Amino acid sequence: MPQSDELKKEIEQLVVRAKDGDSASFGRIYDIIADDIYKYVFFRISHQQDAQDLTEMVFMRAWENLKRYKEAKNFTSWIFKIAHNAVIDHYRMNKHIEELTEDYMDDKREHSPLHNAERSMDNSTLKYAIAGLKDKYKQIIVLKYINEKSNEEIAEIMKKNEGAVRVLQFRALQELKRNLKDMGVSM
Repeated sequence: MPQSDELKKEIEQLVVRAKDGDSASFGRIYDIIADDIYKYVFFRISHQQDAQDLTEMVFMRAWENLKRYKEAKNFTSWIFKIAHNAVIDHYRMNKHIEELTEDYMDDKREHSPLHNAERSMDNSTLKYAIAGLKDKYKQIIVLKYINEKSNEEIAEIMKKNEGAVRVLQFRALQELKRNLKDMGVSM
């Protein structure tokens, strides 16, 4: 979900304290962001236990590298980049994409463009269709419709401009529609 300015401000204040060694402040950051990081990781790797482990690893890496974080950047984007790199590392180690689990998508997506597609199929069909996307398309779908990130936040995470993000979104949705059509789902 896009963060309010107030929440971004709170996170940045917590980061300043955490950089000074206040682990309780970092714990609060974890409480605020962990679910979004987990969803992002889970929908990229499609395995519940590995997603939980990687989420923990992301926060450990963030804690270990907190001194390197520059306040001029958005902390949430910074930690999502760590999550992105953790997913890449996971794929490198495993050298294959695991099957999707039966865990279902979060109810927050009810208002997303994917909601109509979900109503006409079960969640596993949509998950398989998403799993079949190119990695960059899968990433954009997960960030936009699962984590509900704004185009600005996605651009920062992916190190692209907002125009490129919009083009990627369009292409990702077109590819997702093709995958669903190939699976026999009418849209």
